[in-house]
Amino acid sequence: MLSTMQDEPLSLATLLRYASTFMGDSTVSTWTGTGVRTMTYRELGTESARLANALRALGIGDGDRVGTFMWNNNEHMVAYIAVPAMGAVLHALNIRLFPEQLVFVANHAEDQVVIVDGTLVPMFAQYLPNLKTVRHVIVANGDAAALQAPEGVQVHSYAELLAAQPDTFDFPVIDERSAAAMCYTSGTTGDPKGVVYSHRSNWLHAMQVCQPTSMGFSNRDYVLAIVPLFHANAWGLPYAALMSGANVLMPDRFLQPGPLLEMMAAEQPTFAAAVPTIWGGVLAGLAAKPQDISHLRSVVVGGSAVPPSMMRAFQEKHGVRILHAWGMTETSPLGSVAHPPAGVAGEDEWEYRFTQGRFPASVQARLVGDNGTVVPNDGESLGELEVRGPWITGSYYAPDGAVIDPDKFDNGWLRTGDVGKISPDGYLTLVDRSKDVIKSGGEWISSVDLENAVMGHPAVAEAAVIGVPDEKWDERPLVAIVLAEGTEAKPEELRDFLADKFAKWQLPERWTFIAEVPKTSVGKFDKKRLRAQYADGDLTVTTLS
Repeated sequence: MLSTMQDEPLSLATLLRYASTFMGDSTVSTWTGTGVRTMTYRELGTESARLANALRALGIGDGDRVGTFMWNNNEHMVAYIAVPAMGAVLHALNIRLFPEQLVFVANHAEDQVVIVDGTLVPMFAQYLPNLKTVRHVIVANGDAAALQAPEGVQVHSYAELLAAQPDTFDFPVIDERSAAAMCYTSGTTGDPKGVVYSHRSNWLHAMQVCQPTSMGFSNRDYVLAIVPLFHANAWGLPYAALMSGANVLMPDRFLQPGPLLEMMAAEQPTFAAAVPTIWGGVLAGLAAKPQDISHLRSVVVGGSAVPPSMMRAFQEKHGVRILHAWGMTETSPLGSVAHPPAGVAGEDEWEYRFTQGRFPASVQARLVGDNGTVVPNDGESLGELEVRGPWITGSYYAPDGAVIDPDKFDNGWLRTGDVGKISPDGYLTLVDRSKDVIKSGGEWISSVDLENAVMGHPAVAEAAVIGVPDEKWDERPLVAIVLAEGTEAKPEELRDFLADKFAKWQLPERWTFIAEVPKTSVGKFDKKRLRAQYADGDLTVTTLS
């Protein structure tokens, strides 16, 4: 028996029409360094129509890939909705990828047009001669004439190109399973892998972001989107904002703690999202120059584990609630959010807030042990996390057909590479990445637990832990420390600080002090590079007896 319901596709074109019509007074604003330039959602709808007309005039049809090489700003927001709404596929290029990776993903995706921010033209110019399928470059917020293009590539001014277009566009009815956008993993092992999101997956994901058990967007919110639009589907923020009518504040290229605090003071956003390294810098900036940031009702932090000391500091010193979340490029990226259960308060609440959170109904999860069997959700048993659901990828993109790598997929489940445990009420606690967990004498030591604990020391700004070879125990932890400005600490002091938090055999003997923890293109600790530095003898290591 079939239902009587209308079969209306979950299309981003429908979302664009809704936001520009019924949420037309909501705004997206870009920080300029001294203030904001603002457009309403109504104006965003008009600009989206002009961009769609312009792209169609350049030969872009259904399924063609349109790249962006941009900061978070108004123009990028327009592209984020206009490109998929017209039936093309948005490909937000990660501006922080290594050059060979950037060229690889643009060629692999077969981008035909790239919209480039004017401030990034010198960087993009280095890559353009190696981009095999790009035929048009559109320069926004800058001088198009500054880009010297190779033969066969035309360069256009965004402003001039759109000014010549009609302000209406007949956005098509699109199969909700059609590709809407694509992102590539950061490529910490091998080449970056392509994930293609559908209109349906983005729509359902946006609905979840708006839920109170998630980020809880409403039209009363002013969302500071620090997380780059090229990072893991922008965490779903653009589409959730359009769906809820939330106002959006884009930081553009002003991503340092000082400018971020300036725009917070000026604009008073109610919500913000970024990786832990950003918030670590903001916390240090507040210590140097205090200001009231209690206008933030919530701050979502993901990408890597948030040190409990950071969460407490924001709450106790600044009245700001850090909301811990977990996800991946492959999961659109929302996987879990750490809202405590109803009725839990005080110190008991922290036990839940320090986890990676509870899974929503649309994310099925299980843990698989080393022997391939599913382990129980008892809050103690460890295994590799596997997930599936309507916004979780079932394969990786390849020009000649989808790739289902058995190392990444297990009979319809995505193998995340994360090792953790799940409580009976569905809260996920990650212990480590499978490639980062330290196996010492046959027992596991969590690099994440060590990092979080040592970062609770007042002299420590950052800490990264890797496993290094040991003749007796196979592997032992090496702790790389970045000291906070103006502080000192010795390895003996730091190990003593950990003594009441870990078993004696888990305490690290090897310590090194570095100027900065190497980061990936999305701000995570790059432990692969740290391991290479150790193997090459580039780290000065102190070994305690």
